[in-house]
Amino acid sequence: MLRIEGLRKNYKHFPVLLGLNMNIEKGDVYGFLGTNGCGKTTTMNIICNVIPKDAGEVTFSKESVKIGYLPESPELYKFMSGFEYLDLIGACCEYEGNIKERTAEVLRVTGMYENANRLIHGYSRGMVQRIGIAAAIYSNPDLLILDEPTSALDPTGRAEVMEIIGRLSASGATIILCTHILSDVERVANKVGILHKGVMAVEGRLDQIKNHYLSKSSLTVRLQNTGDVDMMNIAINSLTELAIAERCERMHYGDLHIFAKDNATEAELFYKTAEALANKRIVPEGIWFNRITLEQVYLGINSGQLQPMVGRAYS
Repeated sequence: MLRIEGLRKNYKHFPVLLGLNMNIEKGDVYGFLGTNGCGKTTTMNIICNVIPKDAGEVTFSKESVKIGYLPESPELYKFMSGFEYLDLIGACCEYEGNIKERTAEVLRVTGMYENANRLIHGYSRGMVQRIGIAAAIYSNPDLLILDEPTSALDPTGRAEVMEIIGRLSASGATIILCTHILSDVERVANKVGILHKGVMAVEGRLDQIKNHYLSKSSLTVRLQNTGDVDMMNIAINSLTELAIAERCERMHYGDLHIFAKDNATEAELFYKTAEALANKRIVPEGIWFNRITLEQVYLGINSGQLQPMVGRAYS
């Protein structure tokens, strides 16, 4: 669908993009992440041909591509109703079918049909976002770009917008989702790219990214009385001596983290940990597997604690 290679962009003498690579396949929901000012909006503007690139290639899979775009804060004609505004969008994009029917269709897709006779002036922020999505998908775009579609929404509004994105994804839409709400990305995206210092530091399917940064099995053990120093020391010593354990660390809040050796499975580590504690008559409050989150990867990349993935190994 879309391949970007070596993309560069400077604003006067300030470099923003320093050789960005990006790969989006048809049907992907691509979570595009990065800190404020890192170049996400610049990238989207170049994709939409709003601003020129300085160098690099932006290649689509076909010669003519329709792009739908929802900006972070859509400005709509507030003196119009939802019906009137979307009829105008249909006329502006020279929709070839029946405009009235298409307007009704996108209003139903976004859950706004029942409110479409009201003036946009009286819409909530969530309703404005849904009308904005309806406008973005009006012409059946090949690529839909959503810039912070759930920012400043309450939990109900967020859930409604994410439900719409989920339905669009299920219908086969190709979507770039740019957001700072990482739980939203984990909910709907099948692929993620993290832009850092002008280049794509991480790109791939979410499960593969997590596996890349959590290569060893590990557990967290929470004891019932972390203030019992003797019991804590016995537990640490017992777990450190496990043949399949690489190390056992006590965290500052009292939990114990046990890391397995490379050849140990999660199941083996769990069984041996529980067995070792039981042999010392120690009953833990809980034992659970550690799972790295997208937030941990994102923060680790931006803080320098995690190294970028090399190349674009996952597609």
